[in-house]
Amino acid sequence: MNIKEMRDRAIKRRSRLTGLLLILIAVGFLELLSLAQAYYAQRGIRQEAQAKAEGQLNAAHSDIMNIVNQAESAVRNSVWIAQWCLDVPDSLPNIPKLLVHNNPIVAGSTIAMVPGYYKDRPLFAPYTAITNGEIINKSLATAEYDYPSQEWFTKPIELDRGYWSEPYIDKGGGEILMTTYSFPIKDRNGRIAAVLTADLDLGWLTVLTQGIKIYPHAFSTVVSRSGHIMVSPAETLIMNKTINEFAASSKDSASLNKLNRAMLSKKSGSMSITYEGIKNMVYFRPIERTGWAMNIFIPEKEMFAGLKSVNRKIRALQFLGLLLIALIFHAVAKNQLKFKSIADKKEKMENELHIASSIQMSMIPKIFPPFPERKDIDMAATIVPAKEVGGDLYDFFIRNEKLFFCIGDVSGKGVPASLVMAVTRSLFRSLANHEDSPKAIVSSMNDSMADMNESSMFVTFLCCVWDLHTGQLKYCNAGHNAPLLFTNKISSLDVLPNLPLAVMKNFEYVEQEAILHYDDAIFLYTDGITEAENSDRQLFGIERLTKVLSCRKGALESLQSVQNAVSEFVGNAPQNDDRTMLFIHFLSNHNEKENTKTITIHNDINQIHDVFNFVESIAEEKKLSQTLASSINLALEEAVTNVILYAYKPEGKKECEKDMPIDIMAVLGNDELNFVITDSGIPFDPTSAPKANTNTSAEERDIGGLGIHLFMTIMDEVRYNRINGKNVLSMKKKIV
Repeated sequence: MNIKEMRDRAIKRRSRLTGLLLILIAVGFLELLSLAQAYYAQRGIRQEAQAKAEGQLNAAHSDIMNIVNQAESAVRNSVWIAQWCLDVPDSLPNIPKLLVHNNPIVAGSTIAMVPGYYKDRPLFAPYTAITNGEIINKSLATAEYDYPSQEWFTKPIELDRGYWSEPYIDKGGGEILMTTYSFPIKDRNGRIAAVLTADLDLGWLTVLTQGIKIYPHAFSTVVSRSGHIMVSPAETLIMNKTINEFAASSKDSASLNKLNRAMLSKKSGSMSITYEGIKNMVYFRPIERTGWAMNIFIPEKEMFAGLKSVNRKIRALQFLGLLLIALIFHAVAKNQLKFKSIADKKEKMENELHIASSIQMSMIPKIFPPFPERKDIDMAATIVPAKEVGGDLYDFFIRNEKLFFCIGDVSGKGVPASLVMAVTRSLFRSLANHEDSPKAIVSSMNDSMADMNESSMFVTFLCCVWDLHTGQLKYCNAGHNAPLLFTNKISSLDVLPNLPLAVMKNFEYVEQEAILHYDDAIFLYTDGITEAENSDRQLFGIERLTKVLSCRKGALESLQSVQNAVSEFVGNAPQNDDRTMLFIHFLSNHNEKENTKTITIHNDINQIHDVFNFVESIAEEKKLSQTLASSINLALEEAVTNVILYAYKPEGKKECEKDMPIDIMAVLGNDELNFVITDSGIPFDPTSAPKANTNTSAEERDIGGLGIHLFMTIMDEVRYNRINGKNVLSMKKKIV
């Protein structure tokens, strides 16, 4: 072999080695590429499965909480009716009937009285249920059922709040697998008198979870707070075993117990579980307030079934693997675009809600003090919505020296409630601009809103008209919280509940009245204040609110104190309801007490001289001219004489009525005198009496007509009110 052949052979050998090395490098690169593709594909599939599972869990959770919220709202909205009916036991069976009739999701309801609350009815629990479309009314107060020992009865009384019971077969009740939401009912003394319930047929829960089909053999289960299996593909397990009992009978108990501990401790997340020799990815989350938890089992074999087939083809044909990577990247990019689109839409929605919130807040007064030129009132108000837009409202304005103000709370939350809030506020403004009666305002608002109430929403509402001259407060309540009244103590204003607005057209509302004096105040609020919850689900309550307000401050300072107290109490717990407050401090004239003189005479004409001396002392103090003093004296004497002679019907007047007092109060201003005459005689409004005919003789003229004519002519302003069963005649005379 010559040198040339040896050189050629060496070159070939080197070429083969180089080619083999390149092949090995290529194979290694393709293998690494394949592994990388497999890894990223597997991770993408796992993420997609997780997104689907969590999406399904969140959707199912939302549907469940929607029904839970509806049931809780149905019960809570009936609490005040139940409290009102406690004094009329025979009316109590109507409450569960109405609750079942008005709420299609409620399968049954009872109002179960605390044993012995009614002496003549040791056990009393009227129950209404819908079975096969037929309404059944019966009593749970039977020896067989023994409702006082049931969990749905004992727990809300023990916890003093609403409670979701363990699922159970309601034997003797609805005869179905159900869960019950119970809420304690307190009487006017604060004693728990009964428990009001709403039963939910859990059949809908099975239908809901069966609809979760991410993969052919994926399945979902729901467990109760005690671990009982409520929903499962194996129907024999439902309510017959707990998940711990099931795990104990399984060869995969260690793996299942780990999952059980996480679910029963109300955690959410995911983990890999081996069950019956099959590896599964399990995604789980709790269901708030009910104590339930739900999960989704996804067999990993099904999750990655497509990937294995693809991997086999990739190993055979690498270019198909490259195509698959391209498709995966395309899918990922598409999902990213989808998520970005969702984020953009969310941002746009948040911006629109922010604008809506600004528009909503612009509809109500928010500059304080609102009437800086006035010294007779100090007021402030605030709304802290739970969402961008809310359903609470307040409003106020002054017309003809009367302060018109209101507060309201729309049922529901968000945009629908904000629209109803806007309508309510507009109706109040429109009606109160020409109507002085709170009853008329509320009645007209109710009829208008009931006509267009297709969404079945309602508004608790309190309308007030406060006469800033006399301190007379007229008000009409429509299912709202009683305001706090600040006099020499803090107490709740006596209000009749009435029905909220938009519930029933032509409802006969009742108007009430009270008198507020100098330095009195009133505090209006919505239940978002007293029902604010902390992380332990404790309520802020009326007692804490009263304690915060016990230290008298200015209006703005008082509201800030309440806001700070509620925020400190709630802590990091989410805000569940709008918080609205309105504080009004009646200052009248700051020098009113020092510049007020009073006299009380008896219903006796012989005491008219005391009235003369009373006016003379005022005239001397104010240095009035003799002419002005005489005219004021004449007007006051005529007004008081008119009361003495005609305040009681002659045929019904008794000798003892001479002792009936007539109170005369004079408020001495710098440029005017105000007189207020108060008596308890028959109602009579001299300002609406026919004008006296001064052209006729005294014999032809009506009795009392000339006297009324005189004081109406002499005084610059005369007003009449009937307050708390008394005639109140106010007269004003300018002295400069």
